[in-house]
Amino acid sequence: MSSPENGSPGKRLGLGMLTACLGFSLLALTYFFNDILDNRVNPNRNPQTMETSSGVREVLLERNRQGHYVAGGTVNNVPVTFLLDTGATDVAIPEHIAEVADLIPGYRSQATTANGVVDVYTTEVGQLTIGNIVFRNIRASITPSMMGDTILLGMSALQHVEFTQRGSTLTLRQIPQ
Repeated sequence: MSSPENGSPGKRLGLGMLTACLGFSLLALTYFFNDILDNRVNPNRNPQTMETSSGVREVLLERNRQGHYVAGGTVNNVPVTFLLDTGATDVAIPEHIAEVADLIPGYRSQATTANGVVDVYTTEVGQLTIGNIVFRNIRASITPSMMGDTILLGMSALQHVEFTQRGSTLTLRQIPQ
């Protein structure tokens, strides 16, 4: 007979399977809710795109829960997250992303931001994409004090598209030159 402390082999196996099942369930729920939270912050990780027969490219963006337009894209083929900011003069890139995207810092200057005056370095982005819209040779600023992984997509890029907001949808439209 088995002692009560050890339990029967079947009971131990059942307890082990129950523990494994609970662990797997917690892991699955974590991934599920993490995806939901990510979609609330950035509902445009892969933005909806269209191209008309005349070559006009459009990207449709949904506003996130905070009221901002955030979208996935690339800088020199490096996947990034953009926050559209019509109040920003240039595209503002955190230093650690600029290094990965092989951006070359130019001259140092200062910029006035919502967080005060900060040092920035001029640079030029060879290619920046959001959906099927491609921007080339865009003026940008490398901002060493900028934390996080979000790039501010400022007017140095946005001046090359038309944008229209209706309800909670923003349409970016790039007309061929």
